[in-house]
Parts: sequence; structure tokens; C-alpha cells
Amino acid sequence: MPIWSTEIASVFVPDYLQGKPFKGSTNISSYGYTPSPPDPRTTEDCLFLDVLTPKKVFKHRKKAPVIVWIYGGAYVAGDKTASDVTGLVRRSMEDGGKGIVLVAINYRVGAFGWLPGTDVKAHGVVNAGLYDQRFALQWVKEHIHRFGGDPKKVTIMGESAGAGSIMHQITAYGGVKGPAPFQRAILQSPGFFPMPYQDQQDAVLRDFLQLLGVNTIDDARRLPSEKLISANAYQVATRPPYGTFVYGPVVDGIFVPSLPGALLWGGAFDRTVEVMVGHNANEGLEFTSPNTTTEAGIINALKEAFPDMTPSVVRHVVTDLYPPIFDGRYGYTDSVGQASLITSDAAFQCNTDYLNRAFDNRTYAYMFSIPPALHAQDMPYTFFNGHPSLSVRNSTVALVLQDYIINFVKSGKPRSSLGPMFPRHGADAMLVNLRESNITLIRDPTANRRCLWWQMAPY
Repeated sequence: MPIWSTEIASVFVPDYLQGKPFKGSTNISSYGYTPSPPDPRTTEDCLFLDVLTPKKVFKHRKKAPVIVWIYGGAYVAGDKTASDVTGLVRRSMEDGGKGIVLVAINYRVGAFGWLPGTDVKAHGVVNAGLYDQRFALQWVKEHIHRFGGDPKKVTIMGESAGAGSIMHQITAYGGVKGPAPFQRAILQSPGFFPMPYQDQQDAVLRDFLQLLGVNTIDDARRLPSEKLISANAYQVATRPPYGTFVYGPVVDGIFVPSLPGALLWGGAFDRTVEVMVGHNANEGLEFTSPNTTTEAGIINALKEAFPDMTPSVVRHVVTDLYPPIFDGRYGYTDSVGQASLITSDAAFQCNTDYLNRAFDNRTYAYMFSIPPALHAQDMPYTFFNGHPSLSVRNSTVALVLQDYIINFVKSGKPRSSLGPMFPRHGADAMLVNLRESNITLIRDPTANRRCLWWQMAPY
């Protein structure tokens, strides 16, 4: 993982939340690079999946609803066992429930799954990770009946990069290749940081090849996978600007004919999919630099994250879209909060708005607001196993969220006997707000002009 994440954000975020000044260095190079011990499970031959099936479902071939889980990890880390998903399957069998089948899939990450660039397009496959996922979905469609699953009731579900991947699966091929190999989708904090321009993609490829000491992608293929893994780890750790991760899906003209926001805006996607989306109230803080305590710091962070963004557009972002007014009316009370909201919108929560509007607000939306509501803090609630946990401060909220998910998977309608009615997003842009003390209905804070601006991709 990036040094900014492991060495800086891990200290800065707790300090900021406690009102303490950050006293560490923000110079990434000052921390040095120490390779992590190799994980013995790491292999290029990684395209496997796990199928979790309740015994009675497997024995009687019950044609149970199916979840295909796609893990997050910023497109550079993770695997199918990163989360213990058994708690959600167990919850599906409680109170007389018939149970669900859950499939957890692997896909290639980092340079192995997302290496971009002109040379890769000419002599390989860009967005290999998306093809890995698609292949797994096709396998589920053809074989899940052997495990008691119903191939006509498949919900694809993911968090962060997993949910960002699902955006690309919904918009795959611009929607021209017929129905997707799934019927429903649950996207939790869909994470996607766009790299729209070829010059950015080629720069990533050149850097990777330079680290390998070769000139072409064909030369790289001749190297042992251990050397590729080592170069990938070094690049991801040392190269990305603060808050970014080097790799992710890119526009390739085939699987990804345009940015997913543009495809959703233009109707170029599978409209038959039923959608449930969620985001956390404080998505961006973990990806926000300590250097954003001033307007100049925010401008510099924007330029690093969006190198092709013009100065006039940068100025529009920091003065008009996110004005430096810190009385709370815009959702922040200082410059770091301002920068955090910019990151939240650009990389996470506006993606939920794109989906809501693309599907004419027939979607279901929730927000996880249990403090500090950082990115991924809803995951222990999603997979709650019933045991006491410091990560789950209100077990009832966890059970309600699980019920919403399970019933959406079963019927397309999220509901829980323990929580309030879950209405469609609708013309009033309503979402379920999961709080520590209660669960309420509020207007979706992402239904705003800022998200519409980001969707137009003026960078």
C-alpha cells in the first residue's frame, strides 16, 4: 500500500479527529521504502472463487438467491478472503430464512490487473481485472445451480474498488452487448478515481517498465512474476500522489468506452439492473493530505490528483463549488474538511448520485453515519457475525443493514422488521441514514450541483 497511507494517514486521521495538530512529516520520500515480507499466498495464478452455501440449500438444490462479492482494496490490494462474509450468510438463515448463496471471487490487482498504456492496448489487454470479474460472473451464471443457487437471481455486491468495479460492470461495453450476467447490484462506497487521459496512462506504464529495467510490455512478460510483483509493490508504495493509488480502470474504447459517469449520463448501460447504493458520511478524510490546511495546499492537492485540470477549473472548485466558508453550511468547518469533501465527492459519493439519477431514482440508497464514519467502516456491520466487536458500536444497526441487503437480494426490496421502511430514492432523493442511536430518513446529500459538475468530467 502507498506510504502516504501506511505512514502518514494512519497518524494524521486520528490526530485530526481528536483536534490535535499533525506533527509528522508529509514528505513521502522521507519515510523510505521497506518491502513487506512476501505473502506466501501471493501468486499470478490467482483466479479462484469460493462458494458458501447453506447445507440445506446445497442438499436440496433450493435455487437460492446469490450474492457475488467483489472485494475492495483500491484496485491494488485485497483478495476473496479479505472479509469474513459468513456472518451475512448466517443472518440469511435466521428467523426462518431460507438462506442465500455467496460467491467470493478473486481478480487481479495492481499492475497485473490494471496496467494501462498505449503499448498494453497494442500488445495486451487493458482492464484485465474487469475481464476477470466478468469471467467469474459468467461462471456463476453457468454453474451456480450446482450449488443450490438461482442463476436468475444474482446480485453483484462490492465495496470501494469492488463497488467501483460494479459501476464498470453495469456500464460494460456501453450496454450494447445485451443484459449483464446479474440482475441486481449493491454498491457500497463505489470508489473510482478517473485517469481519463492517455498521457497519464502512458506515464504509469513507462514508470513500471523503468522499474523493471525493460522497454516494452513484451520484455516485461519474459520476466519472472516475482520481479513484476516487487516492482508493482514499489510503484504503488512510492509513486502515487497523496490520496491516490496508481492503478484502476481506464477508458479503453472496448469494455470501458468512456468514463462510467458519462456512460450513465448518456444511457449507455444495462437499465434492467436493480440497484442499491450506500456511502459513508466521511469517505474522504483518509485520503486527504495534512497539507490541505490552506487554500494553496488544497490547490496543490487538486493539481497532483488531476494533472490535466486547468487553473481556471481548479479555481472554480475551491472558490465556487466548495467555497472557503467554514460555518458548517457546506458540510465542513475548516480547510481539511473542505478538501476531504472534495475527495469524497470526486472519488466516492458522487458515484452513488450518478447511479441514482441514471436509474431514474428507482434505486435504494443509504448513508452510514456512525462516527467517525470513515471509508470502509460499514464493512464490520455488513458482515457482522453476532459476536461483540469494537468495530460494531450498535449491533441492531448491523442487523438492520444485513436485513436490508438480504431482502434486496431476495426480492429487490430492502426491508427489516428491526428498522424503518426503506423507500426508493425517488424524486425527493430520500435515503436511509444509519446512525448510532437510531435510523432515520433524510434527503440524500449527494443530490446536488457539485455531483452534477463532477459527472461532466471537466478535468
